Amino acid sequence: MTHINILDPGASPLDYYGFELRRHRESASLTQRQLGDIVNYTGSLVGQIETARKLPTPEFSERVDAALGTGGLLSRLVGLVMRSQLPAWFQQVAELEVRAVEMCTFHTHLVHGLLQTEAYARAVLGALDQTDLEDRTAVRLARQRIFEKGEPLVFWAIISEAALHQEIGDAETMRGQLAHLLSFEGKAQINIQILPFSAGAHAGLQGSFDLFRFASDPTIVYTEGYGSGHPTANPDTVKDCSLRYDHLQAAALSLKESAELIRRVMEERHGEQRGSDQGPVA
Repeated sequence: MTHINILDPGASPLDYYGFELRRHRESASLTQRQLGDIVNYTGSLVGQIETARKLPTPEFSERVDAALGTGGLLSRLVGLVMRSQLPAWFQQVAELEVRAVEMCTFHTHLVHGLLQTEAYARAVLGALDQTDLEDRTAVRLARQRIFEKGEPLVFWAIISEAALHQEIGDAETMRGQLAHLLSFEGKAQINIQILPFSAGAHAGLQGSFDLFRFASDPTIVYTEGYGSGHPTANPDTVKDCSLRYDHLQAAALSLKESAELIRRVMEERHGEQRGSDQGPVA
């Protein structure tokens, strides 16, 4: 079995996190089980995180920071740990999300990862591969902490109406996801517009894309394929996609109309169905 004392804290962010967790725990003269009891996790989980065999969560990090008086060290590290677990080709994109002051996204068939609920993300990530699904879901959700920054980015999302109807997971998962989208209503930093079926031919028919804008660096366009990502700062591409986004926003419903459509689809398509006896059947 791997022991923490042979782990190299410089080998990876996960190894460094485990090293620091053990160092602070031992400084407090606590066993793994004792620390687990304090933070309401098992001692076994503490041991797995210390030996870099299990990913820490933000919640775990916050509780341990409070218990050990680390000054928020583990909470600061956990974001780096999570980003290091992303596919190599996507890690650059996660860094762009952290640095951006404004992000504009257009998605044709699913809700953007930064807006996904846990159940929805798990269903998306597990569609073809169930391996380490819990950890991969936690890593995706950890990206959403960018909205908790002191100066969070301004986020615009245009979502095709098709994504509201595509049943990812089950009806309960979809109800939760659409309710989550509605929870952002009235929040100026996170804006969601729906591109309705009635828009017909539109400027985004070539597929989904993201625009990252920064305080001083050039704008970057990001598109994605199967197992690959394609960020570019090419001025012609940026100009073309920026114009496309302007046209998509013009064709999309207003923020208020979008919320009304999301609410209607949630109730009519993903709400509880009733049989002839008026009892719930789904």
